[in-house]
Parts: sequence; C-alpha cells; structure tokens
Amino acid sequence: MHDVTARDPKLLVQLKAHRNTVPVPRHWCFKRKYLQGKRGIEKPPFDLPDFIKKTGIMEMRAALQEKEDQRTLKAKMRERARPKLGKIDIDYQKLHDAFFKWQTKPRMSIHGDLYYEGKEFEIRLKKKKPGDLSEELRTALGMPVGPNANKVPPPWLIAMQRYGPPPSYPNLKIPGLNAPIPDGCSFGYHAGGWGKPPVDETGRPLYGDVFGIQGQDYQSVPEEEEVDRTIWGELESESEEESEEEEEDETGLVTPAEGLITPSGITSIPAGMETPEIIELRKRKIESEMEGSETPGVA
Repeated sequence: MHDVTARDPKLLVQLKAHRNTVPVPRHWCFKRKYLQGKRGIEKPPFDLPDFIKKTGIMEMRAALQEKEDQRTLKAKMRERARPKLGKIDIDYQKLHDAFFKWQTKPRMSIHGDLYYEGKEFEIRLKKKKPGDLSEELRTALGMPVGPNANKVPPPWLIAMQRYGPPPSYPNLKIPGLNAPIPDGCSFGYHAGGWGKPPVDETGRPLYGDVFGIQGQDYQSVPEEEEVDRTIWGELESESEEESEEEEEDETGLVTPAEGLITPSGITSIPAGMETPEIIELRKRKIESEMEGSETPGVA
C-alpha cells in the first residue's frame, strides 16, 4: 500500500522487479520497536538435533546429574577442588557416525526471506498435501485409524457430493466424488456409507469417473505398435570411412572420394592443374633444374 504514495512509483516498481532484490523489513513503519511484541512469551528450551540424540548423550548427562544431586556438600567441595575428567565417554565410532553419517542440514531460509515477528509460529504447509489425512486429524474427526482407515469416508464427502469439488484443487481425486470408492465399500447413508454419487438426469457422473468404468475401457484399448528404440546415431570408425570410396547421396549423384563434383557437372579443380605426387621445396635444386647447370659458389 506504500507504493502508490511513493515519489517515483515507476522507479520503485522497477527496483522491486529487479533480480535478487531483498525487500525492506516490514517493521520499518511499525510504532512498536522491533521484537517488542514477543515480550512475556515463554521461550521454548533448546532442543538437540536428532542425530546428536542418537549418541545417547542426554541419558548419560541425566544419569550424571542424578548422581551429582545425591552427593553431600563435602564431596561437592572436594570435587570442585580436585575435579575428575572423562566422566562422560562416548564411543568414537558413535560420534563419527553422528556427524559424518546421520547429520542433517538445519532448515535455512531462502534468499530474500526476511524474519518477522511470529514467523516461527506459522504452520508450514509445504509438506502437507490435499486429501492426505494425518492420524491426529482422523482422531479429532472421530475417524478410525489403522490399515483399513481409508474405507471410512470423511465427514465432508456428503457436502462435496451436493455442492461439487473444491475449486482450488481441480485435479484432486476424491473417492466417491470424481474417483471410485475403495473395494468392499458401498454407496448409501448408513454407517460407513459413501453417500450418493453425483450424477445427472441420465445417470452419467458429473465430476469424474466415480463408478470406475473409464479405467476398464482404457485397459481394453489395444496397445500401439512398438517403437524402435535401437541406437541409430553411432559414428563410423575411420577405417570404414577410408574403405568407402564413393557415397551416393539422396539425389542419386555419385560423389568420388578424390575430388568434389558439383551437381552442375563442373569440377572444383580447374583443367590442367594437377597435384604433383612429390613436392620439392629445396631452392637450390629447383634453380639448377631451371637453368640446367649448378649454381656456382661465391668466391
């Protein structure tokens, strides 16, 4: 809402749209000071990561602390004057596995994701999927929990059959609405029944394959002809290329290996110009052949 009152809104929008820009923290316009709203909230104690808990350090420290509490004041003062080391010894293999085998990365924020008050109390919905009911939610709704829990319909199925599927998830498959119900279940309003399937006047399903008929039709369709998946782009070796002297292209013209012939029939090498077999690069020998006599030496 502050963009419309900016001095140069177009420049501000351009800066915001630029790549890798980080927004200004939202508490810049708050009357209350930063993090003053968290005063009085009990801070949860630090919790060790799971890979460190596997080493058993918490149980060892708890046992040592219980033993320390049972000591007398005189023994505590003696321990303070002459402390003993090595009370908590963990196997080196356990420590190695904890930090090099089972260690997990902590959750880190992405670039430009700034912290604000109450961010840690927000529910993370990235791991949640629509349609998957957790055991806690099933218990809260009074639904059974176990291997056959999917055979009991959710309480909102009747309303969905009456008013339609949720518009936010058009591709979500909901049994009893646009997908077939599990095996051994039946439609009806009795205990454990899956309501009434949504159909039109002619008996066709409104939202999807609620009777599981389309899947059978798809299975009965014969498979298409197999696709040739053999490798066709292999390169020929140099020996094979040398042995093939002539290659015939798509137009039917034969291309000899020695010279290139254009489609018009004119060779690329002009007449009378033949390449000699041996080229002599010595200057003295060439001059002697031209003059007919050896070049005299300089006195």
